[in-house]
Amino acid sequence: MKSPRSYLFVPGDRPDRFGKAVSSGAHRIVLDLEDAVGLEAKARARREVARWLADGGNGFVRVNPADTPWFNEDLRMAEASPGTSVVVPKAEPQSLHLVSERLPGRPLIALVETVAGLMSLPEVARSSGVERLAFGHLDFCLDARIPGTAHELDPIRFQLAVCSRHARLAQPIDGVTVDLNDTDRLAADIVRARSFGFGGKLCIHPRQVGPVNDGFAPSAEELAWAKRVLAATEGSPGAVRVDGKMVDRPIVERAKAILADAADAASG
Repeated sequence: MKSPRSYLFVPGDRPDRFGKAVSSGAHRIVLDLEDAVGLEAKARARREVARWLADGGNGFVRVNPADTPWFNEDLRMAEASPGTSVVVPKAEPQSLHLVSERLPGRPLIALVETVAGLMSLPEVARSSGVERLAFGHLDFCLDARIPGTAHELDPIRFQLAVCSRHARLAQPIDGVTVDLNDTDRLAADIVRARSFGFGGKLCIHPRQVGPVNDGFAPSAEELAWAKRVLAATEGSPGAVRVDGKMVDRPIVERAKAILADAADAASG
């Protein structure tokens, strides 16, 4: 897919879950060396991920942050695994430069989790190798000393969407929903993220994958509307009415984008 919708984290020290993650329907899996792995298991997680990649497995690798003692070893492992894409936590210009310098040409996801990362967001989005921004909202709230994790963060999501567009990146990826049993919360989080121009979401359990894939895909109503718009405007040089509303060029382009998203989803 051009724009994957679901990114499923799997702990790097749990190789028994790697294959299950691949078969979950997630558009991408993220082999996690950071938050999901305890301090005592860092080296073992790195070995297990390296073995998986060497045996032909795939997935993004979330390395540890640049200011930790595991960062260089994580990058050394990625260097030995050609083609491996990397999720860079606490992404800031300097850390992204370090990763891209060690892994030239590798696709990177910049996980924005700090106030410093937000304040340098345009530079982050234009950093070498970055193909997409993601919002690590829980760590961001900790760093920013913001207790709320819902609508309080909407201005940040707006900035991520606008900077992504300005840098010609794919739509950004929203952070995780931590309550695995609250399906209503997951659905609401997806609606909020989509309304701010996000195109995907980080997942922490396979059961979240299906709702995320479906929630970020155009709905049947959106597809029907887009088809009506294009049918009504075909061959028309100016604005027309569809469903009682004026339709001009920006609306037509929106309809085309919806149909393109649907085609992308079908290809995935």
